[in-house]
Amino acid sequence: MRVPPVTEIPLATRRTRQPAVPAPEPAVPGHFLCPISLDMMRDPVTAPTGITYDRDSVEGWLERGHATCPVTGRPLRAEDLIPNHATRRMIQEWCVANRAIGVERVPTPRVPVSAADATELLAAASAAARRGDGQACRQMAARARALGKESERNRRCLAAGGAARALSSAFFQLVDRPPLAALTATGALEEILATLVVFFPLDEESRRHIASPASLDAVVSILSHGEMTARVSAVVVLREIASSSDAQCLDAMSETNGIYDALIKLLEKPVSPQATKAALVTAYYLVHSTDRAASRLVDLGMVQLLVELLVDADKGTTEKALAVLDGLLLTEEGRGKAYAHALAVPVLVKKMQHVSDMATEFAVSALWRLCKNFSGEGPCKAEALQMGAFQKLLLLLQVGCMGVTKERASELLRLLNGSRDGVECIESVDFKGLKRPFL
Repeated sequence: MRVPPVTEIPLATRRTRQPAVPAPEPAVPGHFLCPISLDMMRDPVTAPTGITYDRDSVEGWLERGHATCPVTGRPLRAEDLIPNHATRRMIQEWCVANRAIGVERVPTPRVPVSAADATELLAAASAAARRGDGQACRQMAARARALGKESERNRRCLAAGGAARALSSAFFQLVDRPPLAALTATGALEEILATLVVFFPLDEESRRHIASPASLDAVVSILSHGEMTARVSAVVVLREIASSSDAQCLDAMSETNGIYDALIKLLEKPVSPQATKAALVTAYYLVHSTDRAASRLVDLGMVQLLVELLVDADKGTTEKALAVLDGLLLTEEGRGKAYAHALAVPVLVKKMQHVSDMATEFAVSALWRLCKNFSGEGPCKAEALQMGAFQKLLLLLQVGCMGVTKERASELLRLLNGSRDGVECIESVDFKGLKRPFL
């Protein structure tokens, strides 16, 4: 069969494909723009001066210390701002009308908490705790937490209304009841701890409520046996109380049954980096508050845990673990455990550099405690020399270090210098292949 020839289409009649031209962005009407940010308002509020602003912008202006309307200069307070629903609806309608060209609709803003709302909510939580109604107290605490996390403005409003005091007092009242009633309130106690975290820092009154013997027993029980999120909240609250350096609270914590075992358990089987760091900070303040805490933690194996944790820890965890280890090495028992651990000296030498100034400070101090208190020419000094401690200390002094770190680095050099004969320096151990037993 003969195939007919293909007739070429004349050039003039060919259809050419033109490149797509992007649609121009619509011009936002001027009265939709905030006078401060010059962006389209998402939550318009009107001042008594008649000027409408975006809430975030004008509240940020007031928080920075200004007390006047940015446009008129007249006095202005945050509580004077009134939601402008008419303007907000017009903005939303304009967004919907221009949705086809990529404009997203502005969501309806949530109504912020007022001082009266905060007072009512916290009063309800306190009343529920007084009558032992754990379920109602749990609901009020959960409501406060949700509102506090919804916006910084809400958080500040509730905090100013005494959220931390009301919630910590509710915690104290719920645990200070017959055992069965306190046991049924466990869910409320866990919710209160999670909510307290939102309203840090805790004032003295709030700390004392949580640091009562009954409250601490409940916190430690949650830390030991609660769900993962509850355990994180519990240890973060303990960290907040411990780091206040309140002597009365620290004494109460140090005498609480099970607190040391709970901290050790959290380090042996980590649930989150936040919980690990909070446990280390809590342990640090306990160790420096009483000799009993250091001895108890050493007996429970804290030195070995810290050495193994330091093998592959991040910067923040390294700093905190070294700080605790340095405190434990103040005790003869702690130094004995470190002497017996094959990785203690290599880890300390390795962490003297390339982490942070704080890590260097604690690593030098810990190694100084070991070498200074080890009698004779034993393996401690020889091992430090083999790992390159002498060269690292020299470099550290040349680069520059200050205060106690400089003094201890200099003394370490003198201690190690007498043991240098016959000791060959080797490269630092490569810790990348080492894993902690509980990983």
